[in-house]
Amino acid sequence: MTGTLRVYQSLWATELRRPGLAERPVEERFDAVAEAGYHGMAIDLGAMDIETARSIVPNYARTGLAGLLTAFPRSVEELRPALHLAKEIGSPFVVVVGQVMPVQVCGMVPVVREWLRIAAEEGVPIQFETHRASITNDLFATLQLLDAVPEMRLAADLSHYVVDREPMLPLDRELAGQVSRILARSDSFQGRVATRCQVQVSHGFPQHRPWLDLFLDWWSEGFRSWKARAKPDEDCIFLCELGPRPYAITGADDAELSDRWLDALSLRRLVEDRWRAA
Repeated sequence: MTGTLRVYQSLWATELRRPGLAERPVEERFDAVAEAGYHGMAIDLGAMDIETARSIVPNYARTGLAGLLTAFPRSVEELRPALHLAKEIGSPFVVVVGQVMPVQVCGMVPVVREWLRIAAEEGVPIQFETHRASITNDLFATLQLLDAVPEMRLAADLSHYVVDREPMLPLDRELAGQVSRILARSDSFQGRVATRCQVQVSHGFPQHRPWLDLFLDWWSEGFRSWKARAKPDEDCIFLCELGPRPYAITGADDAELSDRWLDALSLRRLVEDRWRAA
């Protein structure tokens, strides 16, 4: 029997980034995530430097939250210190948003293989996030990478590809098949809802319901694929990652249009329902 769904929150997503207001202390944010019943907290090295990240490591033992790490290596070797940090927080793998970005796929392949080699040396698995402004920036190039590097695994954040491809609804069959190929190689999933023109919208607004349904269907498909290949007692990680401004849309008063904390809790419930049904 496969394991359970583990839903994590992102430390970056607990930031408010309100002009003129100080952020809540990291300790308080860890406490709030633990009290809300999340399984873990993810550190995003795109939002803080590695030394700052090391300073918050004690909060994992203090709160009992599991760790997860997202790295943004700007060179092949820059991945290594992130892998060391991942061991400190007990991250089961590192999500890589690779900042080495050759233009042609033939140039991407050796970079991906080198990151995989370093990960194997350090004994920490890596998953490449489907993310704009990274080596997996483009859906089509990523599909070619998957063919060229069969051992390459993904962390699926499909919001980036929705904006990248600007699809109309309903999806055409070809694009749906391409996303299915991404999901079949994805070992974890990230949660935000996008539209064809906006990378993050409040899924509780009625006008966004068709896009919420699309993402829920994708996550259900991803869960089914994951369960079909998972080892006994292996757990699946889903990361709620509703980012602060400029990801979060603001109004004329410079306030966010929805409460991201409540949005994340709502999204978690919807995803847990889809997991049980998958």
